[in-house]
This record gives sequence, structure tokens and C-alpha cells, in this order.
Amino acid sequence: MSLPKEYQHPYEFDPKYKKSVVYFSMEFAIDQPLKTYSGGLGFLAGSHMRSAFELKQNLIGIGILWKYGYYDQVRKGDQSMEVLFQEKIYGFLQDTGIKYQIQINNHPVTVKAYYLSPEIFGTVPMFFLSTDTPENDYLAQTTSHKLYDSDPAGKVAQSILLGVGGAKLLDELKYNADVYHLNEAHALSAAFYYYSKTKSLEEVKKKFVFTTHTPEEAGNEKHDIRLLDKMGFFCGISQDEVKKITGHTDDVFNHSLAALRLSRLSNGVSRIHGDVANRMWGKFDKIAPIISITNAQNRKYWADNGLYKAVEKDDNSLIFKRKKEMKKDLFNLLADQTGKLFDPEVLTVVWARRFAEYKRPALITEEKERFQKIITNKKYPVQFIWAGKPYPMDFNAISAFNGLVHLAKNYNNMAVLVGYELKLSKLLKAGSDVWLNNPRVPREASGTSGMTAAMNGSVNFSTYDGWIPEFAKHKVNSFVVPEVDQTLPVYQQDQIDLQNLLDILEEDILPTYYDKPDEWSSIVKNSMQDVVPYFDSDRMAYQYYEKIYNL
Repeated sequence: MSLPKEYQHPYEFDPKYKKSVVYFSMEFAIDQPLKTYSGGLGFLAGSHMRSAFELKQNLIGIGILWKYGYYDQVRKGDQSMEVLFQEKIYGFLQDTGIKYQIQINNHPVTVKAYYLSPEIFGTVPMFFLSTDTPENDYLAQTTSHKLYDSDPAGKVAQSILLGVGGAKLLDELKYNADVYHLNEAHALSAAFYYYSKTKSLEEVKKKFVFTTHTPEEAGNEKHDIRLLDKMGFFCGISQDEVKKITGHTDDVFNHSLAALRLSRLSNGVSRIHGDVANRMWGKFDKIAPIISITNAQNRKYWADNGLYKAVEKDDNSLIFKRKKEMKKDLFNLLADQTGKLFDPEVLTVVWARRFAEYKRPALITEEKERFQKIITNKKYPVQFIWAGKPYPMDFNAISAFNGLVHLAKNYNNMAVLVGYELKLSKLLKAGSDVWLNNPRVPREASGTSGMTAAMNGSVNFSTYDGWIPEFAKHKVNSFVVPEVDQTLPVYQQDQIDLQNLLDILEEDILPTYYDKPDEWSSIVKNSMQDVVPYFDSDRMAYQYYEKIYNL
């Protein structure tokens, strides 16, 4: 059955994309005013919803309406990071009037559905679920308050809201979609809801597909099966039956492994991640085949059209002129936040993404004497900017962020910004010359920020991980840190990567930018031309239908 008339797509479906798909994601980065995301997973999901709309696909999205968002990143009195949870109000969301109940922890919880119409931000129809209703007690209301609750039971409740709540919304809409796409395993409870209705594992496998974004087994969500049962995650299915259909033999329930066993197809999010995922999960039986569909970002939303016009004219002076304008926009915001005036003529290096230990945000600063030499070099001046949100309870990442804040107090050409959301992300990509990305290989499943940086004339400077091996040509469209021996101790890998980073910056990037402007322009143009169309999410949205949904 089709969606009710008031929620239908505003177009005739392209024949290639007629099969109906529901895309479940814990976060969506659609546009700056809608703060329902934390980082890369949401950026990816938001681009997917935009491209699905542009390609006229028969797809809808289901997420959660986070009352306080992820969090607002602000500053304490000494400029270090503070976490602020501020209520969000969205006048552009439509109250559907749809209310229904689900069971969480043996209590009835009322769920309310809000609708994001396609014409607001250019997405497919989307629904956002909330428990923040007067029918619920305070504990139930908090389920949809903060994205990624740090309390294990709270996190399970959020998964039930997305999975069971999302599946039950489809029943309320009388919408029998062909495919349920789980973007990560957060909505896995939808599979148990569907199994509780059909009593057929084969019917579940026909319906469900799964995308994994986590390249190491330890990083995948696990809970005690008894906690999940008590919370209502399994929709009344006994623990013994859950173990039987998911192949678990003990009481530690691995959400990703269960998703792989309850889906007919799954995918990693880059070519290298697909290989890693197959090695990681290949020792387990009865899992879905794992293919690769490389993540991508929506060019229409992210790319600077003025810069692409200059590239089409092959006019280097026009490219530099436009890039300087883009840098000034970023530097105006930077001056407002930090009181520092950056120079648009100076090479600007940006590291911006979620702060996490494996992403090594402060790596380039860790050889203090050499970093001091680089940042004070008068012949080849350079400006550094950091931005990104740690998880609010990741105190190691917060410490790294604050360490950079305090280090930046020593230099007028180094700054750390707060508030890394879509608006700031766009400004940083537009205003940077070099996009620094140095995760510890092979920890980054995909990492898409460098794609949108390239769409704005920022040259990738990266370790050989995630999407980079499918794109990068060293000194042609990017700068690539040589691979290290991954059997070495981690601290040795970090030291080798650090020396290579500094060598490339000092010996290749800075001299090319200042002494060989035509060569630099060539790298910028190659980067902008090579990133599209393959790393435009239109390709990704097409491949999901071609490689997964239509099979």
C-alpha cells in the first residue's frame, strides 16, 4: 500500500527506483536548523535523503526528534569546551496527529510522529519520533531528549523507540514497504517487531538490509541479553528463541552480528571497509553477504558553484579570487569566536570532524619543536584551525580538544572553533586550503568530510584509510601519508605517521602552495574534478537500489 496522500512523494517515481524503502537512522544531518545528528553518520544519512529526492526514489526516512539535539558546544570562561543541552524548537515540522504506544521496560510509552515535508529542505518524506508528550512520565519523555544517551538502559530505550517505534509507525500509516534499511544497528528492534508479527525468519530476511559503519568488532554495540529482554527490545520473543534466530550462544548480545544474521544483504561503506568487515565477520556463520557501497555526499548541497565555474573556465586567477572570498567568510566567523585575524593569502590547514582518540586530532602538534618551527615559519606561513565535537562523556577526547585550545593561546595563527555542525562545516571546507585527516589505519570506515572539502577546493592531506584509497593520487589531487606496518605497536605507528605528516607538509605542501601556484591550482582542479561524480551521493543512492534494494 502507498503512503497516505498527505505524506506522499511530490513526484512520479523513476522506474529504476519503484521498490518502496524505509531508511532507519538514529541521526540525520538535513540542514543547519534541524539538529538531529552528531557527526558523520548523520551527514551521510542527510545526503542520502537529498539524493533520493533528486533521483525520484521511492524511499522515506525515519529518525528521532531529539529535544536537546546532540548537544550545543560552547565555551567555559577559560575558552575550554562546555557541553550545553538547550531545547530545540522546530516551526517547520508538521505535527501529524499520529500517536500510538510501544512497550519500553514493561511500561506503555506514547510515541508522537512529526513530518518533514519534501519542499522544506529538498528531501524525501521523513518522519521523526518523539516521546516528549504529556502522556508519558518524565523518564519516558527523556528517551527522545539527548542523542546517544550515555546510560546503557537509556540507549536501549532509544533503540526501541527508533526500531519498534518506527516499524509501528508504518503500521499506523498502513504502509507495507518492500525494504527496511537499517543504517547501523540502532533500529535492529524493528526486525524483532516484524518477526513477532510474521513468526518467520525468512520473511524478516526478505525485508531487512543492513549498513555497518564500524570497522572493528569491539566498537560494535553489545548488551546483556537479559537487559534487552527486560527493556522489551525483543517484542515478547523469548530469549531462547532470540538466541536461536540470531545464532547467539551466550548472554552477550552483539547487535551488529544479529543484524547481519537477520538481513538478506549488508554493506560496508568503502571498498577497504568492505574488505575489513568481511574479515571481521567472516568467522561467523549464517551472516548476510557483505558488499561495499562507498559513502558519498550531496554535491548540490555542499559544492561551491562559483568555484566550479572558475574550474570550468580553467582560470587560475579566478580560482584564487573565489577561494580568497570563501576564506574571508570563514575568517570573519573565526575572528568573532577567537579574536584572531587570519590572512586569506596564507595557506590554511583545517582538521575538523568528531574528536575521537583513533582520529588523532592533535597528532601534528605532538613533536613540539618541529611544530613550533612550522607554525612560526616566515617564509612559508601557515594557519591551523581545529573544530569538532567529542561525545559529551568522552573525557579523553574533550581533554584533547581543550589541550589544543590552550596551545592555540600561544599563536595568532592557530585557532580552535566550537559548534561543528552543518553551517560551520560548510564554512571550514570552503575556507580551508588543506583538509587534514589522520586517523589510525584501518580505523576509519569511510570518513566523508574530505569529499565535501574537495568539492570546495580544499586539498585532502590524509592517511590511507576509508574512502581515500578510491580517490587519492599523491601530489596529483591530494597528499597521502605512506602506509605504515600495522603489525607495529600503536605508538610506533603514530610516530611514523607523525614524521611523514610533517615531512609532507614541510617539503611538499608549503613549497608547492607558495613557490608553484600553477601546480597548486592544478592539484585543486584535479581534486574538484575527481571527486565528482563518484563521490556525489546520487551515485551512492543509485547503487543502493542497484546492488541491494532491487535484488
